[in-house]
Amino acid sequence: MRQALRELGPQSAVDLYYSLKYAPVRLRNSDKYRVSVAGKCGIEIGGPSVLFKTVLPLYPFVNELDGVNFATDTIWEGKIEHGQAYKYYFKKSGRQFITDATDLGEIKSAHYDFLLSSNCLEHVANPFKALIEWKRVIKEGGVMILVLPNKDSNFDHRRPVTQFQHLLDDFTHDVGEDDLTHLDEILELHDLALDPPAGDLDHFRKRSLRNFENRTLHHHVFDVNLIEKMLEHIGLEVEDVTATDSDFFALASKADET
Repeated sequence: MRQALRELGPQSAVDLYYSLKYAPVRLRNSDKYRVSVAGKCGIEIGGPSVLFKTVLPLYPFVNELDGVNFATDTIWEGKIEHGQAYKYYFKKSGRQFITDATDLGEIKSAHYDFLLSSNCLEHVANPFKALIEWKRVIKEGGVMILVLPNKDSNFDHRRPVTQFQHLLDDFTHDVGEDDLTHLDEILELHDLALDPPAGDLDHFRKRSLRNFENRTLHHHVFDVNLIEKMLEHIGLEVEDVTATDSDFFALASKADET
């Protein structure tokens, strides 16, 4: 058990909880995802993720991996630093960027072979703005691997799936990460019994009003159809979308435009 925990590398109490929860689970078609990143160089948005150590173990196979987080102190990663400090798996590390998921301006276009993001896009107020940036930084022929939560098993289960047109409107209106459009719906339908860290309704409301600081809200709710439409809309070729009880796993490639 001690060796397993060292290899999983939990960085916070939240990370440790999910490390133990997901350790016995494996995605049935993980080989297809693994082949797309093995021996290659990539970037991860909002990581490191327990799921890429357990359910879909990709970290052991990548050559290099950099990371992006919105702040130097988050409830998921604890305290982190900009620079060569992205510790994602056992003794593996890469460069840590501190910036919003919608603004990867420090990174040149077509720089990485692949991009990973697990349980991050739902925390982004403007998903298309993020996805377009994510596509920009991967090479032609590269891949994007996304994991998004399945609302049926979490505190979003009472909420409706977000409409595709709503996401397009958010992009058209250049919605910022301080947006709280969905707050009333969240406060009404969020199942607090499935989200102990949120506390009671009063605490949850106060925390949610500070979402730009903590990024804990799920702005949008996804299903397989919405994920496929989003990826196709930005010009990616969807190779797989697999649903599990807890998450949706998506693999999409960036076509060669020559």
